Amino acid sequence: MRKIQMVDLQKQYQNIKEEVDSAIQEVINNCTFINGPSVKQFQANLEKYLHVKHVIPCGNGTDGLQVSLMALDLQPGDEVITTTFTFIATAEVIALLKLTPVLVDVDPDTFNISISAVEKAVTNKTKAIIPVHLFGQCVDMESLMKIAEKHNLHIVEDACQAIGADYHFSNGEVKKAGTMGIIGCTSFFPSKNLGCYGDGGAVFTNDDILAKKLRGIVNHGMFVRYYHDIVGVNSRLDSIQAAILDVKLKRLDDYIKRRNAAASFYNQVFANHENIVIPQRHKKSTHVFHQYTLVLKNVDRDKVVAYMKEQEIPVMIYYPVPLHLQKAYEYLSYKKGDLPVSEAFSESVISLPMHTELDDEQLNYITSHLLKAISLSKK
Repeated sequence: MRKIQMVDLQKQYQNIKEEVDSAIQEVINNCTFINGPSVKQFQANLEKYLHVKHVIPCGNGTDGLQVSLMALDLQPGDEVITTTFTFIATAEVIALLKLTPVLVDVDPDTFNISISAVEKAVTNKTKAIIPVHLFGQCVDMESLMKIAEKHNLHIVEDACQAIGADYHFSNGEVKKAGTMGIIGCTSFFPSKNLGCYGDGGAVFTNDDILAKKLRGIVNHGMFVRYYHDIVGVNSRLDSIQAAILDVKLKRLDDYIKRRNAAASFYNQVFANHENIVIPQRHKKSTHVFHQYTLVLKNVDRDKVVAYMKEQEIPVMIYYPVPLHLQKAYEYLSYKKGDLPVSEAFSESVISLPMHTELDDEQLNYITSHLLKAISLSKK
């Protein structure tokens, strides 16, 4: 049996090696390392895949979130509502721009931001909402968009874990994660469903004026070379990474199918287990399973993790401390007990290996040992 990885990028690379190597070599041969043809080609192909007018490549997903907020001209002290149960980057960019993060709880079934909690958190200082499509499925965007419209709020989608997911509206319309708000963002970190071999990210919008502004912001505020009309940053997707991503974009839907197959295997084994809650699906969203995350009930999670480590099975805890209890955000004055669903998840979730190269032998090994670990770790 091959060594089990949380994400097996080596095996994935071997399957596309010839095409990836050729794409990289072409960039080197042309010496077009920054803003070369491969960036423009990938941008165009991603626009076509997402059915969105504008894709603006950038340096990473965090930059994507930051430049999105910069483009909206928010002012210091303006409130931005987001989830407490996510990676730190979402709140980090809000704080860096001297905006006020308003952290709210999540839905107990989907891990995604609670729509009712968002509505309760809106004040006259609220200017934007950042929903995070966590672990690979969309937030209930139709309901969230109604709140945003009612209160005249911007929605900036954090789709860093959900590229390729489809959201089905009640009227039959289908849109990709990241294309429903005024702006959407994604990350191309290597472990993502569409990942490069370094850092990378992108911003999406259907708004022509915002698209022009975003392109200026990521390029030092320049629209004409050496003329800086606005304050910007230096955040570019380099040509080699774009070339790699263009190869992998052609396979994204197949990668999603493989991840769903692995998730189905896990689900069949763990369904109806008294100590395991399998990932729940939102009825309006497909799931691309960036992570496969379980909730453990009446189990000593530390013992489970230790046992799995002994069996050389990597597992992860996403996320052990919700954002409202992180030291960096003490100034927001949240306390333990304020957002109980997220706090409970932080103490009970566990994520299993999830990637495109998992085979039945590995899946059997993982599931059999997790069941044993749980039987040995019941409280």
